[in-house]
Amino acid sequence: MRKGVSRGGHNHGGGGEVKTLKYDVVVVGGGPAGSSVARYAARGGAKVLMLEKRQEVGSPVRCGEGVSKKILQKIELEPLESWIANEVAGAKIISPSGSQFELSEDLAGSETGYIIRRDIFDKHLAKLAAVEGADIMVKTTATSLIKEDGKIKGVLARHLGEEYRIEATVTVAADGFEARLSREAGLKTSLKLRDVDICIQYEMVGVKADPLYTEFYVGQGYAPGGYVWIFPKSERVANVGIGVNLMFSERGATPRRYLEKFIASREDLKGAKIVEINGGAVSVSMPPESVTLPGFAAVGDSARMIDPLTGGGVVNGAVAGRVLGEALGRMVQGKLSPEEALAEYEKGWRKKMEVQLARNYLAKEKLLELTDEEMNDLIEAVGSIKLEGLSTAAILKAVKEAKPSLAEKFSDFL
Repeated sequence: MRKGVSRGGHNHGGGGEVKTLKYDVVVVGGGPAGSSVARYAARGGAKVLMLEKRQEVGSPVRCGEGVSKKILQKIELEPLESWIANEVAGAKIISPSGSQFELSEDLAGSETGYIIRRDIFDKHLAKLAAVEGADIMVKTTATSLIKEDGKIKGVLARHLGEEYRIEATVTVAADGFEARLSREAGLKTSLKLRDVDICIQYEMVGVKADPLYTEFYVGQGYAPGGYVWIFPKSERVANVGIGVNLMFSERGATPRRYLEKFIASREDLKGAKIVEINGGAVSVSMPPESVTLPGFAAVGDSARMIDPLTGGGVVNGAVAGRVLGEALGRMVQGKLSPEEALAEYEKGWRKKMEVQLARNYLAKEKLLELTDEEMNDLIEAVGSIKLEGLSTAAILKAVKEAKPSLAEKFSDFL
C-alpha cells in the first residue's frame, strides 16, 4: 500500500483478525466506470482503493465490444492497437424485410466507431488509474457496507481468505448490473421485466460480414424487444450476439434460440466457428431519482446509466466516472465538502446524459410495441432521407411524411 494509508487490525466477534485500511475513496468494481472514478480521483490527490472481485480486471467479457470514438476525448484516451480490434466507418440498421439505412460512425451512437478487445481495454483503464496512484486489489469481494451515524463509511471485504475493514470518506459502487451495494445502501435500482435485456454473444471465426460496418437487425422476428448485432473484429472474425427483452424472454423467447436461428439463416455466417461465448443481463431503464447518499455514490450500470435504446454502457459509465472522480479530487483538495462533491457529481452526470437517457428510454418503450410490419415502415421511412444528425426531429419528420399513422405512435417526442 502507498505511504499515508494507515493499517490496523482488530477482532470481530471472536473470528480471525480483521485488517483495517483507511482511504479517501474506495471503489467497488474494476470496469470502465470504476476505473474512471479511481483514475480521476487519484489524479486529484485522493487516496483511492479499487476492489475487483475477479482475479483479473476485464474478464470475463460481458458486452458486444463496440464503443464510439468519442470516448477518446471524453476520458482522455490514446487509441492503442492493443485494445482496438477494428475501426468501423458506420452502422447498418436492418429491418425484418431487409430494408436498411446506414449511419456514419459519428452519428451512430455509443456503440459504433471501434470494436474493442474489452478485456484488454478494461485492464488498460485500470492501469491508467494505477499510474495516477490508485491502489487496486483483485480477487476481493466487498461483503457489506459499513454504516454508521446515517452515513456509508466504507466496506467490509474478503481478499484471499483474509477479512478487511476498509474505511473511506466516500464509497463508490461500480459493481455493475447486479447493483448489490446500491440496493444495500438504499438506492432504488430494482428493475421491471421490461427494463432488462438478456444477452448472449458468440465470437465467431470464418465470418464473411463487411468489416467496415457494424450491423444491427431489429424486429420481433430477429430479437423480441431487442436486436441482433454483428460487430466485425477483423476480416473473418466477428462478435455475433443478441439482446432479448426479459419481458419476452420470460414468455419463452430465449436469446440463444433466436441467435441460433439467425445464424442458421445467414450465408455470411455459414461454416463460421464459435471460439468464445459470453452472456449476461443489462439494464435498459431510467436511472433512479438519486444515485448518491451520505458518503456513497453509484456509477455505471449500478446506477442504471446504460443507454436504454442500445444497451451500451461503456461510454456513459466512463464519463460519469470521470465526473465523480474529479469532484472527489476537489474534495480532498479542500475545495468541496463530501456533501458538495456528491451534489456536484449528481448535477454533473445528469447534465451530460440525462436528457438523452430519457429520450432513448421513451424510444425503447415505443419500439417494444412495434410489430415487424411497423418496424419495416419505420426503417424504410428513415432510410428515405439523408440524416445529417441523429435527431429525433429529423427522424420523426421522415416518418410523418412517409407513414403518418406510424408517426402517431411517437407523438410523445413532439
